[in-house]
Amino acid sequence: SFSRLRELETDEVFIEKYQLTYKKFQDYLNQKPDKDKPLIAYFSMEYGLVNSLKIYSGGLGILAGDYLKQASDSKANMIAVGLLYKYGYFTQKLSINGEQISELVPQNFSELPVELVKDEDGRPQMIEIGFPGRKLYAQIWRVNVGRIPLYLLDTDIDVNQPQDRTITHQLYGGDLENRLKQEFLLGIGGVRALNKLGYQPDIYHMNEGHTAFLGLEVIRNYMMQYHFTFAEALELTRAGSLFTTHTPVAAGHDHFPDELIMSYFGHYPDRLKISWEEFMALGKLNPNDKNEQFSMSNLAISLSSHINAVSRKHRDVTRNMFHQLWEGYYPEELENIDYVTNGVHFQTWANNIWKDLFDRYFSVHSDLLLHDKEVWYKIYTVPDDEIWKARQRLRESLVNYIRQRINDYWRRRRKDPKQIIAIESVLSKDSLILGFARRFATYKRAYLLFKDIDRLSAIINNPERPVQLLIAGKAHPADKAGQDIIKHIVEVSRRPEFLGKIIFLEDYDIDLAQHLVSGVDVWINTPTRPLEASGTSGMKASMNGVLNLSVMDGWWVEGYVPGAGWALPEEKAYENQEFQDQLDAEMLYEILENEVIPTFYNRDNNGVPRKWVEMIKKNIAEISPRFTTARMLDEYMEKFYFKMYDRKKLLIENDFANLHELSSWKHRLANKWDDIKFVEINDIDVVKKPLVLGKSYDVEILVDLGDISPDCIGIELVVTEQNKVLEKQELEFVDKQENIARYRLRYQPAKAGILGMALRVYPKHKLLPHRQDFAYVKWL
Repeated sequence: SFSRLRELETDEVFIEKYQLTYKKFQDYLNQKPDKDKPLIAYFSMEYGLVNSLKIYSGGLGILAGDYLKQASDSKANMIAVGLLYKYGYFTQKLSINGEQISELVPQNFSELPVELVKDEDGRPQMIEIGFPGRKLYAQIWRVNVGRIPLYLLDTDIDVNQPQDRTITHQLYGGDLENRLKQEFLLGIGGVRALNKLGYQPDIYHMNEGHTAFLGLEVIRNYMMQYHFTFAEALELTRAGSLFTTHTPVAAGHDHFPDELIMSYFGHYPDRLKISWEEFMALGKLNPNDKNEQFSMSNLAISLSSHINAVSRKHRDVTRNMFHQLWEGYYPEELENIDYVTNGVHFQTWANNIWKDLFDRYFSVHSDLLLHDKEVWYKIYTVPDDEIWKARQRLRESLVNYIRQRINDYWRRRRKDPKQIIAIESVLSKDSLILGFARRFATYKRAYLLFKDIDRLSAIINNPERPVQLLIAGKAHPADKAGQDIIKHIVEVSRRPEFLGKIIFLEDYDIDLAQHLVSGVDVWINTPTRPLEASGTSGMKASMNGVLNLSVMDGWWVEGYVPGAGWALPEEKAYENQEFQDQLDAEMLYEILENEVIPTFYNRDNNGVPRKWVEMIKKNIAEISPRFTTARMLDEYMEKFYFKMYDRKKLLIENDFANLHELSSWKHRLANKWDDIKFVEINDIDVVKKPLVLGKSYDVEILVDLGDISPDCIGIELVVTEQNKVLEKQELEFVDKQENIARYRLRYQPAKAGILGMALRVYPKHKLLPHRQDFAYVKWL
């Protein structure tokens, strides 16, 4: 209120704190990004930064927001691009029957932390794009994520046609064509916006396939600026592009029919001086197959030199998903697909109660805390009573928050106050609280806890050891199955025996998430294996002293430490998913009944659950420091950005001499690859008879290379077991007479069993980043 504001003006304590806070903020901003490092352009369809800026829907956006915050904290040389949505994602409400209702609430940009980018004359900066029979215009907004500028494109302006003004109305909104227009705008328009603002990024980071069209614009710019051929421009674009894929679920990978691609990109082959078939081959395995749709993930892969998954487990799943793009290589051989496990932004998600405790007992600056895992072991010096007191305060804070949220909800709906009183009388700060909150996709299996209602009731309603269950999450408006799960859970929660003990909290957002991940006691995650690419909510819970109970999938495969949480096995026991669901539900109930609940309620004379506190300490010491965005950003820098930047500099030095050489070499070798022919092998035993373990075999083969130089190829012996590569040994080049090259290897079997053996030819060049960059393969 205005009167309170006037009071604060004369409150010396407040003013002192205000000035100190402002000075810290200015000191933070005055430390500029390191301009000597490569400029990274990060593209994403969504960003979860603060609750008030509704340009995110879930985990993908929260991760992108956390990443920009960490880039700011680490003074990374980074810029970012996205879209500014008038309605953001939908607001979730529940009907009296528990059905999800999607409401679109417009954002007032004048009240948001966004600034319209203007030119020197004070006019809004605009970009334009050619659409079928018309022009599309977008104005540019800027969000300052600390030191990192995030540029957001907005088409809801008078100059556009009505059907184009709605492109940026809703995140993931509209029909398939609108989805294509959004991704066209983000990729093509995003690169044009950066160029218009004077940026020349060194590295483009594509956060999901939604952003892949950016590579086409980068190629076009290179061709126009340097008069490159398409092959040369593609080579340089790929050298500076990284693609992060986030999900093994098919619905998470966008596909578009040929006719829609033709409508919006029919002119692109002429621009890029390639055929229509060559253009479509960028996004399809078979460009002439009308039944195969154009894949944005395939396009992103075609335009990137490196692909990264978001956990170690997800890397293996991703290699299996996409291995058909590199015929002749086994999934585990794909050097171009690696991983950086996701992390979370400590300053955003760690509750102040924990930050204060860390400050008192760790006595280090946050930078050292986030980059030195050993520091976290100081948690073992904190008295158990302090840890338990912190957890009790956080649980009480969560319960108070939920009471207020439920009160506000029931008042808005004008519901029966008796139900509010009933819920509030049961909701307790002293009960064990379980949390489950995430997107309500069916593979997340929110229904697993509800497989046996009677058993769940016995767990929840134990008078001596009561348990409360808090659930939140949205289902996509088009996901009827996900909405049905929400409806079922809400119906169960409204039964008399569960009222106030199982609560579904509507409209899951950043504010609710921050309270849940810090206030519950156990965070539950039950995805269908192996469909959880990473997951980050459990990481946020972990750094707040919350213990995880999760299926061994995604990040938990790397994160799980015995004695610091609980795990359901990584491997499936049944191919039949219904059987597996039943088994997992049974294990979930068993762990809750026999491990979680007894450990929580087993207290000493001071009321402290010593073993529970011991688990909290081990969780914070051994799990939390491994899953911060500080570690994540460091890994991106070391694994990808710096190496890609060095290689890109190598390609462009001496007026692009290496780029021209590599592009020409690829063209020549591709045209002559079919000339390579096997002539003979000198040790027929290796081919025809069982090999003896420990015995050496001299293998010599003759290969007709045509006029291909021997230093352009490698030949290796590949040994497999059960369709997995066991070992590879390269043959040594001996000599070449006319077109016939001789290669030799002394091979000694190292393992007994039924093994597969074959010889493989592949291209070699010092400028290739990895074999999959030029994945020509021939088996002899």
